[in-house]
Amino acid sequence: MTMSDPLGDMLTRIRNGQRAHKTAVDSPASRLRANVLDVLQREGFIRGYSESELKKGISELRIELKYHDGEPVIREIRRVSKPGRRVYSKIKDLAPVYNGLGISILSTPQGVMSDGEARAANVGGEVLCMVF
Repeated sequence: MTMSDPLGDMLTRIRNGQRAHKTAVDSPASRLRANVLDVLQREGFIRGYSESELKKGISELRIELKYHDGEPVIREIRRVSKPGRRVYSKIKDLAPVYNGLGISILSTPQGVMSDGEARAANVGGEVLCMVF
């Protein structure tokens, strides 16, 4: 069966893994998912991730979750732009997440980046998700 929202599936796996206090979760690999995980790792929301090949042509991402004093670092992770309703934003119109404590992850013409990096590059794009 095909998946209608692969990125939403990965975010849900992260959310469920942290609620169950798992050290790592697995997700099917794709370039968009890896780019989003790069941003999460740069911003300090996850420890890291690695890609492994299960069979020829089928890869999997192992995401290492991060905790601080027993509490998950990611308090809220939410998909903004969905397959049924895409959300695009100019950089001037992009509001800060929780007064700058969280980040938005955008897909821009210059690649997937956080809202801070997008502001520095002065580019807007599709708002993929919000993390706090």
